Amino acid sequence: MGCSIESKLEHTSPGPGRTIFSSSFVSLSIIISTLQNPFTYTIPYYKYNSTLFAFSLFSSLLSLLLRNLRTEHNRALQLSLSLMASQASLLLQKQLKDLCKNPVDGFSAGLVDETNIFEWSVTIIGPPDTLYEGGFFNAIMSFPPNYPNSPPSVKFTSELWHPNVYPDGRVCISILHPPGDDPNGYELASERWTPVHTVESIVLSIISMLSSPNDESPANVEAAKEWRDRRDEFKKKVSRCVRKSQEML
Repeated sequence: MGCSIESKLEHTSPGPGRTIFSSSFVSLSIIISTLQNPFTYTIPYYKYNSTLFAFSLFSSLLSLLLRNLRTEHNRALQLSLSLMASQASLLLQKQLKDLCKNPVDGFSAGLVDETNIFEWSVTIIGPPDTLYEGGFFNAIMSFPPNYPNSPPSVKFTSELWHPNVYPDGRVCISILHPPGDDPNGYELASERWTPVHTVESIVLSIISMLSSPNDESPANVEAAKEWRDRRDEFKKKVSRCVRKSQEML
């Protein structure tokens, strides 16, 4: 019962797998002791397989190094995201202040929650001399932490029948698409998002969309078909949306 690991290794006849298990156990013990006392511990090379020990020690140190690298990488990433979010927050506060000081005809904007600068509530007034005239269409504009490097998303909460608005309310226009070349080849890079855009330019583009639907690459295929081929049906559905938006005031 009082037999030491050393005597077990010397006097126990190795059975299947016993030698490997014993060597691994000794190697693990030596690794722990070496890491705890790297300068005072003397390694008894004659009592274990030196190749196995070296491999185990290397694996342990490599695992520790990779874990530390992942931790540092995650910390740096979080810091970077925090800095970007802070810059985006300052920019959005400025744009909101400018819109409050100098309102733009055709829409109003504010925060959904006063504690969250990244989510805006926007009301777009149907432009004159269009099918949407007289309507008051509410939408949510959600900004990413790296704004203005990436575009916000815009989703109507009011019912809106339009070729460039998905059935769930999401707006699909070029300037809300990520910057760079269009993977489908429908848009030029210059037509897509760039950091020079502001909340004002986004909403003005949406107002322009209401005035001139684009049925070539529609988000709502059925609405696009009606706009092209069954204009009377399209007008009836839009009129219903306008009346409904007025009733929600």
